Amino acid sequence: MTGETVAEYDAVLCVGDTTFLDYDKIVAKREGYGPIGKGGNGLILHSALAIEPGNGQSMGLLWQKLWNREPKQKPPKDETLAQKKKRQAASRKAARKRPFEQKESYRWVEALTTVENEVSKSTRVIHVFDREGDITEVFHKVRQLQHTGVLVRAAHNRSLDSDSERLWSKLEAQPIRFEQEIELPSTSKRSARKAKLAVRFCPVNLRTPYRFDDRNPILVYAVYATEIDCPDGETPIEWMLLTTEVVADIHTASMILRWYSYRWRVEEYHKIFKSGCQVERYRLAAVRGAAARLPWV
Repeated sequence: MTGETVAEYDAVLCVGDTTFLDYDKIVAKREGYGPIGKGGNGLILHSALAIEPGNGQSMGLLWQKLWNREPKQKPPKDETLAQKKKRQAASRKAARKRPFEQKESYRWVEALTTVENEVSKSTRVIHVFDREGDITEVFHKVRQLQHTGVLVRAAHNRSLDSDSERLWSKLEAQPIRFEQEIELPSTSKRSARKAKLAVRFCPVNLRTPYRFDDRNPILVYAVYATEIDCPDGETPIEWMLLTTEVVADIHTASMILRWYSYRWRVEEYHKIFKSGCQVERYRLAAVRGAAARLPWV
């Protein structure tokens, strides 16, 4: 069990990511799953992979969730433009009223609470999320948990608690504290390279939206890294990282950057799952309902 392995450590990383399992090519499954991505048909898989924080070694899965979306109803053939707009507006309104626990984004909070309950209380777990995990509910939940921290790449230029100052302008005004090189793996959008980053960091208070009863500002630490001398034809790296870990010095800020670079481990895991294990050729009967567990876990 991965939980028993991580119990030997004072702290571990738990890297989360979501991927699509596309079964559109298997005719028997076209009626049993749901829409994914750009016109595909299949399941959605979220994995929480334990990572050793010192060297980035993968230790195993701490949690995994599998679910399908319900197929959308086809609009009436004779629907007018006005009727379409009215139907779409009603759909958006209904989506906003759904409890957070019924939304797909709940998976980020569900990972926090599930792993906290399953891992030894002597081990602190720091969850590492990409921009999809940048939701206030994540930070709000972390301050209710005793043995959990989070490191998230910011997706939103959030308002801070001082004169409506914004996150990006706050960090851009900070002096460059150090430079650091990191290895970037190749992806479909870039080639592998060594990137040099200019790094700024400081504490920030995130404003809490009105939908929360506890409106106290959320104290986190921001580490802002921008690439220097990016090669021609490549998109420069820009990471705005928010963490509940205290970043008081250059050493800790450098560690936060290194931890975030381990996020690629879970992408590699999903890639191996699909190409090596051929999971998208899995031919058991389709799974109906809101959620399901992988039969091979």
